[in-house]
Amino acid sequence: MSRAECTLAHLGAEGKLILLLLVASLTAHAAPLKLWHGYRGGEEAALQTAATKFTESTGIAVELLAVPYDALSSKLTSAIPHDAGPDVFIFAHERLRQFHRMQIVAPSTRWLAKDAYLKPTVDALELDGDWYGYPLSLKCLALFSNTAKVPSPPRTTGELEALLPGLSQPARAEFGLAWEAGDFYFHAPIFFGFGGQLFDASGKAQFDTPAMAASLAWVKSLQDRQFLPQEVSGALVKSLFNEGRAAMVISGPWFAGEIDASVKYQVTPLPTVDATGLPMSPFLGVEAAFVSSRSQSPEAAQHLARFLSLSAATLERVKVGRQIPAEKAAYDDPAVAADPLIAAFRAVAERATPTPNTLEMARVWEPMKLALRGVLQGGVEPKDAGQLATRRYRALHREAPPKANPAPYAAALTLLVVGFVVFRLKRATGRTAFDREAVRGLAYVAPAAAGILVLVVIPLVVGLGLSVFHHEAGTYSFVGLANFTDILASKGYAITEPLSFYFTLSVTILWTLVNVALHVGIGLFLAILLKEPLLKLRGVYRVLLIVPWAVPNYITALMWKGMFHRQFGAINGLLSLLGLEPVSWFTRFATSFAANVTTNTWLGFPFMMVVSLGALQSIPQDLYEAAEVDGASKWTQFRRITLPLLKPALLPAVILGSVWTFNMFNVIYLVSGGEPGGATDILVSEAYRWAFQRNEQYGFAAAYSVLIFFVLLAWSRVTKKLSGEEPA
Repeated sequence: MSRAECTLAHLGAEGKLILLLLVASLTAHAAPLKLWHGYRGGEEAALQTAATKFTESTGIAVELLAVPYDALSSKLTSAIPHDAGPDVFIFAHERLRQFHRMQIVAPSTRWLAKDAYLKPTVDALELDGDWYGYPLSLKCLALFSNTAKVPSPPRTTGELEALLPGLSQPARAEFGLAWEAGDFYFHAPIFFGFGGQLFDASGKAQFDTPAMAASLAWVKSLQDRQFLPQEVSGALVKSLFNEGRAAMVISGPWFAGEIDASVKYQVTPLPTVDATGLPMSPFLGVEAAFVSSRSQSPEAAQHLARFLSLSAATLERVKVGRQIPAEKAAYDDPAVAADPLIAAFRAVAERATPTPNTLEMARVWEPMKLALRGVLQGGVEPKDAGQLATRRYRALHREAPPKANPAPYAAALTLLVVGFVVFRLKRATGRTAFDREAVRGLAYVAPAAAGILVLVVIPLVVGLGLSVFHHEAGTYSFVGLANFTDILASKGYAITEPLSFYFTLSVTILWTLVNVALHVGIGLFLAILLKEPLLKLRGVYRVLLIVPWAVPNYITALMWKGMFHRQFGAINGLLSLLGLEPVSWFTRFATSFAANVTTNTWLGFPFMMVVSLGALQSIPQDLYEAAEVDGASKWTQFRRITLPLLKPALLPAVILGSVWTFNMFNVIYLVSGGEPGGATDILVSEAYRWAFQRNEQYGFAAAYSVLIFFVLLAWSRVTKKLSGEEPA
C-alpha cells in the first residue's frame, strides 16, 4: 500500500469525503496562493520543490515570499488584518496565542489528521479545544562536532572546558566552540541547565535570578579565555565551521543544510551542567503551516498547508532541508530511518523545553538580548544583568493607557478645520477669478499635486490619526493624547536612559550635526582639489569619489558593519598592523557612534562634493585674479569670494542633507543596531522598534513619528530664516 493510500485509510470515510470535496473545489481555482516563510538554504529549496509538486497535482499556482525570520511576525500581524498578507505562512508555534488573539489564523480542526503526527507537535497547536495549523517539523538546538577535531563529543561542561584549550588558537582565528551567543534562543539551554526558571508562579517573566547570573558568567568566562569568537552571527558560525576554524557549534537542524559536504560531523545532545547536574535543555519549537483567517481561498489554503505537512512534501523537507519531521510515517522511510541527524535530533527533542505559546513569552526576547549583549560586550557585570533586563522589560511593556472620550477631540478638530477654511476664504476675498493661464498652470501641477497627496498628505493624516490610538493584539482603542504625554514625560524611565525621547533626540541632533559638518567639510575640500585645472587624472578621481554615493546605502552599511567586527574586521586588522589594540566598536557609546558616523560620512560626502564642485565652477575666475592683484591671501579669497558665492547652492544642499541624515535609518539599524543597549538609536529607528519589535505598539510609534515631523518642521523654519527666505 502506498503512503497516500495509507493516509486515506487512516482518515476514514468522513475524512475521505472532505478531501475529495476539497480536491474537486480546488480544480476550478485559478488565483495563485501566497505562501510566506523565513527559510533559507536547503529548507527554502525543499519548500520550493514541495510547492511545485502541489501545483503539478492541483493546478493551483503558489507564490513564495521569503521574509527575514526576525521580521516575519511583525509583517504578518500588520499585513493580514488589511488583506495584504499571505494565504499560508510558516512560523513557530510560540506565537500561536498572539496570532489567535489577533484573529489572523484560521482553525484547522476539520482537516487536521491528528494521529498522523507526533503527539507533542499536535498538542503545541491546540488552543481552547481547537487546532490551528499543520505541524511540519521539530526544532531545537544540539551540538555539532567536527569529527576530525572532536571524535568524542563532551557530555558535561567539565569535559567541554577540558577540550576547549586544545581546540582554540585565537592567533589563527580558530575556536573550540561557536554559537550566536548574543541571542537568547541560543542562550536558553544554558540558562535552563543552570537551573533557570523563565516565569514566576504568576506567569510573569523573571530575569534577576542566581541562575541567570551564573549562566551569563559561564559564557563570559569562555569568551574571556578566547574559546569563543566575539560578536557572532549565523553567517560567521557557518563560515567558521565549514572552514574548520570552529571545532563545535551549537545550532539547530537547519544548520545541517549549510554544512559543506567535505566536513564530517556528528550531532549530539548539549552537555550537562556540572554545577547543577541538569542537562542543557533547549527550547523545543514546532514549526507549522498556518492558514490566514483572511485568505480569499480558505479551502485551497487549507489543502496547501496540509499538503506541505504530509507525504512527499515531508520527505522533501527532510532529505533536502534536513528538517526533523512531525509526521509519523516519515520515520518509516528507509532513508529517514538511516539518517543519523534525524535520530539525533529526535533524541535531543526528548530533553528539550517546549517553548511557551503565551503572550508573555514574546515579551522576554529584547530584555534578554540586552542583558546578554551587555555582559558579552563587557559593559555589564553578570550579577547586574538581570536588573538591567528587568528595567528594560518594565519600560517596554507599559500598561495600556485609559480609554478617552473622542467627542472633545472631534469637536476641536472640526473647529480647527472650519477656522482654517474661513481664514483661507478671507485671504482670497477680492482676488480676481482664475484666467486661462492660471487654469493651464494648475493642470500642469496636478500630477505632482496628486503624487504629494498620495505619498505625503494621506500618510501624514493616517499617522496623525493612529497616534491617538493604542494598539494591542489587533485591536485599537482611542486614548487621546496619552501616547504623547507618555513620550514627553518619559513615563517608566529616566530622561538620561536610551529609551527616553529626550535622550534619543539629543543623540539624533548630535548625529545630524556631526555628519552634516563632515559631509560639507570633506565634500568642499575635495571639490576645491578637483577644481584645480593642473590636477592630473581629474576625471578618474571624480568617478572614484562618486562611487560611495552610487552604491545603495544598505549594502555599504553591511560592508562597514563587517569591517568593524571585533575579531575579523578590516579596521581592527589595520590597528593590529600598527601595533594598536583591537577595539570592540559596539561596546561603548563613543566608539559605536563613531562607527555609525564613519559609515554615513562615507555615504554622504560625494553629494556635497558634487554640489560644491558645480557651484565652484560657476564662480568667475576674474574675481580671484582681481583679489590676487589687491594682495588678498588664499584664505581671504576663500572667505570673501568662495563662501559667499557658494551659499546659494550649498545651503539648500545642507538643508536636504540634514533631513536625510536626521532620518538615516539604514546606517543605524544595520551598523550599530542601536548598541550598546539602544544608546545609538535615533528617533526614526526608535519609532521602528516601538512599532515592530516591542509588542506592535503602533499608536506609540505613530506618536513618535508625529513628534519627528514637528522637529523637522521647526528645523525647516529655522533654515528658512538662515537662508534669508523669511525675515528673522
